[in-house]
Amino acid sequence: MSNPLHSHAHGITSMNASPAPNAADFLHAHYLASRSDPSATELRPTHRELAEWLTFDPDTGRIWLDDERMVMLNHQTLGSLRSELIQGVGVERARGILTRSGYIAGMRDARFVASHWPKEDPVGKLLAGTRLFGLQGLARVEAVHFDYDPERIAFSGEFFWHHSLEDDEHINAFGVGTDAGCWLPIGYANGYVSTLLGTSIIFRELECRSTGASVCRVIGKAARDWDNVEEDLRYMQAEGFVGERPGPEPTPRDGPRLGVHDAAADAAPRMVGVSSSFNAACHSLRKVATTTATVLFFGESGVGKELFAKMLHEISERRDGPFVSVNCAAIPENLVEAELFGVERGAYTGAHASRPGRFERSHRGTLFLDEISSLSLVAQSKLLRALQESEVERVGGTRPIRLDLRVVAACNVDLREEVRQGRFREDLFFRLNVYPIHLPPLRARSEDVPLLMTHFLKLYGARYGRQIHGFTQRAMRAMLTYTFPGNVRELQNMIERAVIAASDEPQIDTVHLFRDELFNAKSTFAVGDQGRLADTEGSAPSAPHPEPSGDETLLDRVLRLRSAVRSPQASDTWLEELETQLVEEAVQRCNGNMAAAARLIGMARTQVVYRMRRKNVTTQARA
Repeated sequence: MSNPLHSHAHGITSMNASPAPNAADFLHAHYLASRSDPSATELRPTHRELAEWLTFDPDTGRIWLDDERMVMLNHQTLGSLRSELIQGVGVERARGILTRSGYIAGMRDARFVASHWPKEDPVGKLLAGTRLFGLQGLARVEAVHFDYDPERIAFSGEFFWHHSLEDDEHINAFGVGTDAGCWLPIGYANGYVSTLLGTSIIFRELECRSTGASVCRVIGKAARDWDNVEEDLRYMQAEGFVGERPGPEPTPRDGPRLGVHDAAADAAPRMVGVSSSFNAACHSLRKVATTTATVLFFGESGVGKELFAKMLHEISERRDGPFVSVNCAAIPENLVEAELFGVERGAYTGAHASRPGRFERSHRGTLFLDEISSLSLVAQSKLLRALQESEVERVGGTRPIRLDLRVVAACNVDLREEVRQGRFREDLFFRLNVYPIHLPPLRARSEDVPLLMTHFLKLYGARYGRQIHGFTQRAMRAMLTYTFPGNVRELQNMIERAVIAASDEPQIDTVHLFRDELFNAKSTFAVGDQGRLADTEGSAPSAPHPEPSGDETLLDRVLRLRSAVRSPQASDTWLEELETQLVEEAVQRCNGNMAAAARLIGMARTQVVYRMRRKNVTTQARA
C-alpha cells in the first residue's frame, strides 16, 4: 500500500495540550509522505507501527490486532460467503449485513488508533485508517485530498480504492453491473471516521469497478452536508423499523394516567444500533410482530424495553388500535385491580362514575405491563385469570367483559429466580413467557454508543437551540470505556446534560458529560509515545504507591526487589526471573488480557506472550 497522495488539511488545530503545527507543516508532511523515498517522513502511526501490533500465535490458533482477535480468510472463501448471502437473503439485506459488519470493524480500529496514539496529529490518525484498510487486505487507499476543521468537526475527502477485494469477488460471481459493490469498505470508512471524529461521517462510492470503472472513487462528508442521507443510513439498519420513532402514545380521554408513562413526542427516542446483540433483538421483534403471541421483554433497567414494546405495536396488525403502557410498580397495591380492570359506579366510597381499566382501554390494541415482577401475589392471580379467560370484570361489576388485546410484559429481574424464591407465580410466568426477547445492556453493545451519542446530540441540540458539532476524541474515548449502569437511559441523560453544559461551545468534552461521582479517570488513559500509560493530556497517571524517599538509585531499588524473586537460587538468571514475575503479575491484574498487560508495563504484546509461554515451559519442565 503506497503512501497517500496530494493530501491536504484545512484549518487544522491541535486536539490535545501540545502546540499545534501550522497548515504549512501539515502540507509539508503530506508532501514528504507522498514521495517514493522510503526515508521520507510519515505522519504517525506509520505502516510499520500499525503492523507491530499484529501478532500471530500459531500454537494457540490465534491472530491478534492489539486485543482484538483476527482471522485470515482465503479471498474465495469470503467471495463464496458473500455470494450465498446475496442469493439467500437478497441484495438489499446482504448489502446491509456487510455494511454494518464493516462499520463495526471500522469503529473498533478507530478505538485502537485513538487509544495508542492519543497525542498524534488528527490527520495522522485519519490516515491510519487507510493504512489499516490496506494492512487487512481490503484495498489500497489513495487519498486524493481531504479537509478537516476540528473546530466545526467538519470533514470532506476524496479517495481512490485500488484492487478492492470485495469488487474482485463481486465481479467474479456476478460480473459488471449497475450497482456499486464495495459494501463492507463503505461501512468500514463510515465507522472509522465517525468514531474518530465524534460525529456522523458518511462515505459514498461515486465510481466503482463493479460498475465498469477503472478504480473505485469515494467521497466522504459529514452527514449534515449530504442530501438524502437517509438512503445511506438505511443500510445501517438491520430492520426497516430501526431508525424510526414509534408513534406517540395516545392520551386517554377519561381518568388520570396513574402509573402510565407519557412521553412527549419530540423526546421519544428512535431505534438506534448496529451491534449483533441489538440486531438479534430486532430480528426477534420482526418475527413475533405478525403473530398474537404474548411477548416478555427482559433486561436491565434503561435498556429500552418500552421503546421495543411500542415498536412491536407499530409494526403489528394492531397498529391502528391503542397502545397502553402501565408501570406496575407505580400503582398502589389497593388500586391495582381498579386500575387494571376498571370500576363500576358505587363500587366503593368515591366511585361516583364507572371507569374502564387498562385492559378495556387496550381493546383491539396492545397492553404493556412494565415491571411486572412488582405485582403482589394476589394481583398476579387476578392478572393470570384475565389472561387465561381473555375477559375482565370491573370492581363492583357483575358481568364479564370480553376483550381482544395483546399483552406485552417486561421485567428487569430474573423471573425464574423470582419463581424459585416464591415471589412470582409459576403459572403466570409460563403464561407470559411465550416469546421472550432479551434486550442487552449497553456495555454489551459498545458498537452502538457512537451512534446513540450522535442521535441524542442532534435531538437535544435542536431542542435547546445549540450549535454543537460533535464530541472531542477524549469524550468519545471516555464514553466508549464507560460501563453505563443506567444503560441507554443514562447515556441519553448524559448527552442532554452535556448539551446544556456546553452551551455554545463547538464540541462536547468529558467535563460536560461526567460528574465527579460518575467519571472514572482511568477510562481516558492511553499509551503514550514512549509506551507508558498516560492520560489524554499526555501526562502520566499518579503512581499507585509512593516513591521511596532519599537518594535511592534505580540499582538500589532493583537490588531491594531481588528478594521478591521466587527462585533466588538461580542467581545467574534472577533479572529474567524478576522480569517474568513482573509480566505475570501484570497479566493477572488484567485478568489474562495480554494486550492490556503489555500496555500497563510498557511492553509489546508479543514480548508478554513470549515471556508467559517461556514461564509455562519452565514450570512444566520443573514438574
